[in-house]
Amino acid sequence: MYLTNKTKLKIIPLGGLNEIGKNMTVIEYGNDIIVIDCGLAFPDDEMLGIDLVIPDISYLLKNKEKVRAIVLTHGHEDHIGALPYVLRQLNVPVYGTRLTLGLVEYKLKENGLLRDSKLVTVKPRETVTFGQLKVEFIRTSHSIADSAALAIHTPIGTVFHSGDFKIDFTPIGGEVADFHRFAELGEQGVLVMMCDSTNIERPGYTMSEKTVGDTFDNIFRRAEQRIIVATFASNIHRVQQIIDSAYKYGRKVSISGRSMINVINVANELGYLSIPEGTFIDIDEANKLPYSEVVIITTGSQGEPMSALTRMASSEHKKVEIVPGDTVVISASAIPGNEKLISRVINQLFKKGAEVIYDALADVHVSGHACQEEIKLLHTLIKPQFFIPVHGEYRHLKQHARLAEDLGMDPKNIFIADNGTVIEFTKNSGRIAGSVTAGKVLVDGLGVGDVGNIVLRDRKHLSQDGLLVVVVTISKEKGSVIAGPDIISRGFVYVRESEDLMEEAKNLVKGTLSQCEKDDITEWSSIKTMIKECLSSFLYEKTKRNPMILPIIMEI
Repeated sequence: MYLTNKTKLKIIPLGGLNEIGKNMTVIEYGNDIIVIDCGLAFPDDEMLGIDLVIPDISYLLKNKEKVRAIVLTHGHEDHIGALPYVLRQLNVPVYGTRLTLGLVEYKLKENGLLRDSKLVTVKPRETVTFGQLKVEFIRTSHSIADSAALAIHTPIGTVFHSGDFKIDFTPIGGEVADFHRFAELGEQGVLVMMCDSTNIERPGYTMSEKTVGDTFDNIFRRAEQRIIVATFASNIHRVQQIIDSAYKYGRKVSISGRSMINVINVANELGYLSIPEGTFIDIDEANKLPYSEVVIITTGSQGEPMSALTRMASSEHKKVEIVPGDTVVISASAIPGNEKLISRVINQLFKKGAEVIYDALADVHVSGHACQEEIKLLHTLIKPQFFIPVHGEYRHLKQHARLAEDLGMDPKNIFIADNGTVIEFTKNSGRIAGSVTAGKVLVDGLGVGDVGNIVLRDRKHLSQDGLLVVVVTISKEKGSVIAGPDIISRGFVYVRESEDLMEEAKNLVKGTLSQCEKDDITEWSSIKTMIKECLSSFLYEKTKRNPMILPIIMEI
C-alpha cells in the first residue's frame, strides 16, 4: 500500500479497557502494526471452571502480514501472560527489557515455545524501528523492576503509552523514572497519550516501596518465632526487602510456591536480586532449624485455593504446618473479587494461633500504580494533544477523563473507548472510526476458546439447581417402553430422602411416553422435549427449582 500524508494512525485497544487485566493495544500505521503488551486476566465468579482469560486476536490474525512485533512494558501476568497462547498463532518477535524477557523466556520454555520464538532485549532510551513505526523504551517505576513506558514515533506524531507506573523518588533498585525524557517528549510534542487509570480514584501520592521495608524491619525485630511472608511472586523489590530484613536479623530464607521459586530464580540469575551467601536454604532444612531463625516467602497473597499459603492455612501443605506463635505477613492488597478468599485464609490462620499482619493493620503493602497527583504530573510533563485513558474499569476511565479536563484538556480530544474500538488520528484530528472483533477468549485446561457463553450458562445452571437424568429404553420395532424410566439426580435432591417425589416424576414420564406412543410420536427430539416440559413444570411446582433435565433414550 502506498503511504501518503493522508495515511491515518490507528489505535485499537484489544484488552485492558473496562476491565482489570489482559492488556493489549494495537498501533497501526499503513502497512505496519505493533502490539503493546499481551496479558491475561483471571476469571470472575461467573466463569465457572475457567482457568484464564486472554484477548481475542482475530483482528491481528486477519492482518498477520502487517504485524511486526509485540513490545512489552513490563513482566506482570496481565501484560505477558497470554504470550504462550498468542505466539502459537502469531509468531512475531517479542521486545522488552531484560527482566521482562527473562520471565517471558521461562514461560515460553515451560510451554515448549522458546526454540521457535524470537526475544529481543531492549535497554531504556533505546529505539527500535518497525517500518514506519519507531518504539522508544523509557524507564518508569512500578512494583516490578525493569518497567518501561513507550514512545511510539510515527510519521504524523508521537504516541506515548505510560505502561503501569508510579512516581517513586526512592525506588529499591535506585533507578528513578526518566522524568527528563518525559519532559523532552512533552516539549517536542505528543499527539496521543495512553495512561494507566488503575488508581485514579485515590487522591494524593502512592507511598514509596521503601515504606514497606521499614514495616518489615519492625516486624522482623519483634517476631520471636517463624515469619511467613506472602506476596506477589513478581514483586522483586518486595522480595529483596524481605531478604534484607531476614539477613539483618540473622534469619535464613526459604521459598514456597512454584511461581515464587521460578521468578526468584530468574531475577537472581539476571542480577536483579542481591542475596547474601548462605541466606537461602531448602524448606526441608528450614524445618530443622529453630523457628526463630526462619523466614518463608510464599505465594498465596490473594487466597488462591491451590496456593502455598492457602494450603498451609488449611493444613494441606506437605512441608509447612502453621503453629501458634508464627507471624504471617500478607504483603499485598486484594485484587477486586478476591476479598472473600483472603478473609477466609486470614481467619484460618488466626484459628491456628498465628499472628496475622495485613494491609488493614500495617503498611505491609504499597501499590505499584500512580495516584491522582502523580497522574497529574505525567499529564503536565507530556502535554498530549489527544488522550485515551487505559488500564481500568469504565468508572476509572471516566474519572481519568475528568481529571484530564480539569487540567485543561478539551473534552473533544479525550476518547473513552471500549475493547475493539478503532480510534483514528491525523496530525490535528482524532475520531472513533468503528470497531473490530475483540473480547474474551476463555482458557479451560487445554481448551482455548472452546468454552463460550452457552457452556458457561449451562455450568451456571448446573451449579444453581443441579441435574436430573431420565433414562428410557424403547423397542425399535414397536416403539414401546421396554425399561425405565430411571431418574438419576445430581445436585438436585438427595434421592433417598425424596423417594415420593422421584416416584411421582417417574409416573409423570411414563404417562408422557404412553401419550407419545398413542399419538405415534417416534422422533427422539420430540419425545425428549415433551419429557423436559412435563418434568420441568412439575418439579418447579413441587420444589421451586429448575434443574437441568437430560433425557437419554436408548433403542433396542
